Amino acid sequence: MSFEEKVTWVSGVVTLVVVLWYARAVSGLYAQVAVEEIAYQRPLLFAIGAMIVLTIVGSIAMSIATAIGVEISGEGSVDDIGRKDERDASIDAHGDRVAFYVSSVLMVGVLALAMLEVPHFWIANGLFAAFVAGGLTSSGVKLAAYRRGF
Repeated sequence: MSFEEKVTWVSGVVTLVVVLWYARAVSGLYAQVAVEEIAYQRPLLFAIGAMIVLTIVGSIAMSIATAIGVEISGEGSVDDIGRKDERDASIDAHGDRVAFYVSSVLMVGVLALAMLEVPHFWIANGLFAAFVAGGLTSSGVKLAAYRRGF
């Protein structure tokens, strides 16, 4: 498994775990109070920060584990771990392109929510969902390309 594929796995798993935590945290509030009164701001900011920090920490931990594995097995060189080849660059660009299209389509829906003047809760969560859907789509497309070919 290439280094870039491992980073994609880390990003996808972290995003999924944090989004599930956020959905659980906010869904409990949704059942208790009106949408306009839900204090979603702090959990949303925490979720965004957690995705960033945990992806960085997970990538660093995965890099260290990969380097240790390379040294123990003797296969390859530690200097080759982060090296990107043409296939990695193409897969990365393709995944990001598809994610851009998914996020863009969903942003049109969020723009419609803003024009309809729905509560800020729905607009903020729509934006978050659009970015999350784009990120998960990117990870999924990249992992499919690594596994099935590009």
